[in-house]
Amino acid sequence: MTKDTDNGAEQNNRSAPDGFSLDVRLWKVAKAQSKTRPYQLRWKVGGKVSSATFATVALAESRRSELWQAMRRGEAFRIADGLPESEVRAEATAEQVREELPWFAFCRECMAMRWPTAAAKTREGIADGLAAVTLALVEQEQKMPSPEELRLAFRWAVIPKNAELDPPEELEDAYGWISKKSLLVSSLEDPKILRDVQYRISFKLDGTPAAGETSRRRRRALNTAVEYAIERKLLTENPLAAIKKVKSSSSDRVDPRVLVNKTQAAQLLASVFYVGTWDRKKGRRLVGFYAVMYFAGLRPSEAVGLRKADCFLPEKGWGF
Repeated sequence: MTKDTDNGAEQNNRSAPDGFSLDVRLWKVAKAQSKTRPYQLRWKVGGKVSSATFATVALAESRRSELWQAMRRGEAFRIADGLPESEVRAEATAEQVREELPWFAFCRECMAMRWPTAAAKTREGIADGLAAVTLALVEQEQKMPSPEELRLAFRWAVIPKNAELDPPEELEDAYGWISKKSLLVSSLEDPKILRDVQYRISFKLDGTPAAGETSRRRRRALNTAVEYAIERKLLTENPLAAIKKVKSSSSDRVDPRVLVNKTQAAQLLASVFYVGTWDRKKGRRLVGFYAVMYFAGLRPSEAVGLRKADCFLPEKGWGF
């Protein structure tokens, strides 16, 4: 890479605070080995190289311009992460004004906000997703209520019309636990807790992988809540972007309940046989189409492209 700026320390005479340096060198934007963020910006502060990748060259050049302007103003840069003083101060100010709120109280607020405009299925999906996440955002102790009880208490509590009611007798202990032992929303910034949250999204209570759609629905619910937390200044950025999705084998598993059994297949073939007129043979072609899909396990496109030459058809018994 080609260096294209002078040493920032030569542009002013003041000394840098502890942990900061005026010795700054900035490089041109270069290509990075990434499909999603293919442009890289690198700069050196006090001998330590910092870098950032971007989705477009325009974003990279914009960030480069910001750093260049900070150098021109004579700002010192933090050695640990390469941020200029002005951004460090802004970051510190944001931390000071950030409100702290327990996760449970935040979820009730979030659900009350979404409830009037959300459809019944959407409400159900959000409540289920946040209930799963809540298991990771309460204090973990040996004598705590069971996960099943905590989920039931949470799902009862986040319904807005129950806000002023006492919980049912069977949910009192679990309700009291999540009310008093709920962690702060900012706990989502803790990598250890965030990993537990990710596990709760991707797995069921018995430890088996959740269905792919269930996992995605829970993640959408959490992401919606996190975006609201950012609006409320409870979080400064979305912590979910820092972790990869947990890969499980759930997508490779087939639920037997959604498979066509032999009786249903026979009824299907008998029904489609009568589609259209006899002369046009549409029904008989459909019988062949669905039969090879069912018995040979072919995709629709494979069934359409199937030819007699592709098959071994003995006089008796099954062919292939």
